[in-house]
Amino acid sequence: MSQVIEPRGEAGRPAARSVVTGGAGFVGSHLCRALVASGNSVVCIDSLSTGRRENVADLLHDPRFTLVEADIVEPLRVGGPVDFVFHLACPASPVDYFRMPVATLRAGGHGTYHALCLAREKNARFVLTSTSEVYGNPLQHPQDEDYWGNVNPVGPRACYDESKRFSEAMTVSFRKQYQVDTGIARLFNSYGPAMREDDGRVVPTFVKQALSGAPLTVMGDGSQTRSLCYVDDTVRGILALAHSAESGPVNIGNPHEITVRELAEHIRELTGSASALSYTEAHPDDPQRRRPDISKAGRLLGWEPRVSLLDGLKKTIAAFSAADGPAAGHVPFAPG
Repeated sequence: MSQVIEPRGEAGRPAARSVVTGGAGFVGSHLCRALVASGNSVVCIDSLSTGRRENVADLLHDPRFTLVEADIVEPLRVGGPVDFVFHLACPASPVDYFRMPVATLRAGGHGTYHALCLAREKNARFVLTSTSEVYGNPLQHPQDEDYWGNVNPVGPRACYDESKRFSEAMTVSFRKQYQVDTGIARLFNSYGPAMREDDGRVVPTFVKQALSGAPLTVMGDGSQTRSLCYVDDTVRGILALAHSAESGPVNIGNPHEITVRELAEHIRELTGSASALSYTEAHPDDPQRRRPDISKAGRLLGWEPRVSLLDGLKKTIAAFSAADGPAAGHVPFAPG
């Protein structure tokens, strides 16, 4: 059944009105906060299957912000003008997409189609947040946007990888057939406040374990690498793409590459934890190397990450240490 969202306060409507699918999720909530802080009105659409109301609790009484609990896989109608549609709705943690593989594929298929239809109807700029997972376990290093990837279409991660690859194909097709103004951002391993403790991704897992004194569980021998981008930098990159005429795809990530074992040691040191490192069996198809080539983002968007890994980890640890839990301690977004 179609969901109808009527605009609030249209008489004094700001210069831009944005729809953010998955806006109560980790990256989505930070994006909503940045948009509202810049004067935008925001319609946040989230099924709350993996997102959390508390992620946007500080926005709920702001007249520029509307939270709508709805599933983007169903048709959606939004009343009034819309300038931007940001499509983030999709389980992004292995814990979640292993648990909900069909829902993950539907978010990339039906969800992307419905979000693109809304952008087409409203003549809005559409921005898809894709992922470095489209590169799979890459044979090219670092990964630039021309690399087609090395993805197992029937492996345990296929529901997420192929969901995002299909989302990209759908976005490109709407641009070609219907002239929808689209942009694709490929995000690399974002982290920061508002990640769930049970997210399953490496940063919240290590931080939770270190703060509790539990062993830090390192998959495999810990030599696999990640390139971690603090969420404020990720949001700046998404907004830079949104306010450009570029179609992408554009890599948004931090090219500083670190092994998982080194990351564990950094977190153990920053938390003052005496936790041991415990080595466990690696997940199937776990990427062994991950590092973005961001020269395109620098050249076309004037974007590069600003927050160092250590500074970002300190902010993340402080948020997880806050009395109200990991969703607390939001660091104000710094635009520009």
